[in-house]
Amino acid sequence: MKIVILDGYTLNPGDLSWERLNKFGELTIYDRTEYDNDKIIDAIGEAGIIFTNKTPLPKEVLDKIPVLKYIGVLATGYNVVDVDAANDLGIVVTNVPGYGTTAVAQMTMALLLEMCHHVGEHNRAVKEGEWSNSKDFCFWNYPLIELDGKTMGIIGFGRIGQATAKLAQAFGMNILTSGSRRKPELESNTCKQVDLEELLAKSDVISLHCPLTPETEGIINASNISKMKDGAMIINTSRGQLIVEQDLKEALDNGKLAGAALDVVSKEPIDKDNPLLKANNCIITPHIAWASKESRNRLMNTALENLEAFLNGKPTNVVNN
Repeated sequence: MKIVILDGYTLNPGDLSWERLNKFGELTIYDRTEYDNDKIIDAIGEAGIIFTNKTPLPKEVLDKIPVLKYIGVLATGYNVVDVDAANDLGIVVTNVPGYGTTAVAQMTMALLLEMCHHVGEHNRAVKEGEWSNSKDFCFWNYPLIELDGKTMGIIGFGRIGQATAKLAQAFGMNILTSGSRRKPELESNTCKQVDLEELLAKSDVISLHCPLTPETEGIINASNISKMKDGAMIINTSRGQLIVEQDLKEALDNGKLAGAALDVVSKEPIDKDNPLLKANNCIITPHIAWASKESRNRLMNTALENLEAFLNGKPTNVVNN
């Protein structure tokens, strides 16, 4: 059977190996496939098995690949695939849940610590001679913030939200959570589940870990920002569309919010005219929270296990019926 990887570079820029896939069939790997239906169809060719990370697979593409039996999504989110069309065509679609929990939680805290200490900016200042020219033995260009005793509000309390809470608690932070389902078994002296209004009003830091749904799209907007503490900070390692970016820029520029640290934006790669590029006190990283080598290795291993389970007639992590 022919196997095609449509956009393998993001998962494996060369530090992992696709070698184990060869035992399942004739393998073709594209680092990238242009997001054009005809070019995607050409790349798939006669493949019965394909893997995609972000290359879209709409109905118009799936209808043209009669031999296709399996789509492995190299990610947790699978909105790039028209799963209803895949269902109708008898194509199994799988994803890889849970692989990035540790990495994303760690990146969340890295972003928070950067907002608290501005390590990168102070490193730059030292190397540009500001410390050498200082009259004092130390100096700082930004306020330095201690986390102990502060409150982190976590919107979305699934695997990543819970892992982030544990790290934040280790820094002495108290946790407020809000999500679609209450989980009383996770409450403690330092972790309380509250409604969104209370979370917004009481949190010093708000970290987003919820999926993108019609209910959560634009949840960080002018109205909800107005309910937050003056000087609160926002972290987003989930989906860029959770934030109304112009509203966030205005809140940063007028001082309502003290800072934001974002690993995701509404359109990726980021548009050159994205308003957040010129916002005050806004850190933006290029969607890398998930991308530690360890995390990517877990992703690849699970993707291969998904394929093997499918070929053995017992598919796992199936996202369509």
